[in-house]
Amino acid sequence: MSDTASPPAPPRPEPQRPETPKPDVPAPVPQAAEPASTADSTPPKPPEAPAAPPAQPAPPAASPPDTPPAAPPASRVTSRLRRLVAVVGTILILFVAWEVLTYYVAYTDDAYVRSDLIGVAPEVTGPIIGLYVVDNQAIKKGDKIYKIDPVPFQLEVNTRQAQIEEQTALVKVAQEELATAQAALESAKSAHTYATEQQARYAVLAAENNAPRAELDKADNELRRTAAEKTIAEIAIAKAQTSINVHKAALDVAMADKATALWKLSKTDVNAPADGWINNLTVRIGDTATVSIPNIGIVDAHAWRIIANYKEYYVRPFTIDGTAWVWLDSDPWKFHKARITGIARGFSRDPQAPMLLPYVAPTTDWIRLQRRIPVTIVLDEPPPGGKLFMGADARTVVFPR
Repeated sequence: MSDTASPPAPPRPEPQRPETPKPDVPAPVPQAAEPASTADSTPPKPPEAPAAPPAQPAPPAASPPDTPPAAPPASRVTSRLRRLVAVVGTILILFVAWEVLTYYVAYTDDAYVRSDLIGVAPEVTGPIIGLYVVDNQAIKKGDKIYKIDPVPFQLEVNTRQAQIEEQTALVKVAQEELATAQAALESAKSAHTYATEQQARYAVLAAENNAPRAELDKADNELRRTAAEKTIAEIAIAKAQTSINVHKAALDVAMADKATALWKLSKTDVNAPADGWINNLTVRIGDTATVSIPNIGIVDAHAWRIIANYKEYYVRPFTIDGTAWVWLDSDPWKFHKARITGIARGFSRDPQAPMLLPYVAPTTDWIRLQRRIPVTIVLDEPPPGGKLFMGADARTVVFPR
């Protein structure tokens, strides 16, 4: 065993900690030795370890661009005041220009297209057995729409015809009875005349005692008999005449009932009352058509008009047959020449009131609720093909004359 000690082993290097990024500033030149009191420094290395090469200094950070100096507070206030005055002045000028323009040019976008909606209601009640139209179909006046089962009405016609024939026969019988009674009356009158003459002759003879009393009594009896026959014939005539009148009245009633039954039978075919378009068709075969209850709606093809609701101060210069211009939203980018045909003389201020007066909802304009008056306008030349739609929006303008 040797007395000399072995040389000490070199210390194991400790792992390097990851360095946190640092701002781009020039790195200081490393010193030969760091103070041991620095908290973030690494432990000192043994003298045998070679020193690390000096780090290259990083490029200097780019300096921020030069910013303009802030405006003085007084200049900023003046600039804002100028902008505010310019904005308020522009708004005021535009408002005055708008008021002047709208005072002379009457414009409204509260307008819509309107026509007459005809509610077709059957005039008899019965099941529908035939439907001849489809929804939105164009129809002409008199076109067949649907058919109601005609069998019950045909049976009623047959019944009334039988009653007519019966009463006609009874009238004929009564007329024959009248003729027989009249003949009997003529015969009774002749017999009564003869009996009257015989009774007068025998009365004279009996008074002169030239004829027996029995002959006079026989003549009196004959006179009474012929008088009775005459009375009976007259009563029969009156009875026959009354019977004729009764049966003729019954005949008239039967004929009237037949005419009513024929009318009902003809109403089993429901036809269009005007030119137009079928709208919102919901009727189907098998439905029951009820008298006086509309089940088909037709938009009239010849009643198109524009209802324009104008503010009250607009209608002052309006005149009947005055010129107006209409913009249709269903036919945009065109102005249609039109004429004023009516100006409402009254409107309702209560939406719940009866609709004998039109109600137009007020609009809010500068706090005050503006009322509007309906004005009726008719197009001089409707769009090609009559492409107007009931309820569609429109805009109208009336220029000063």
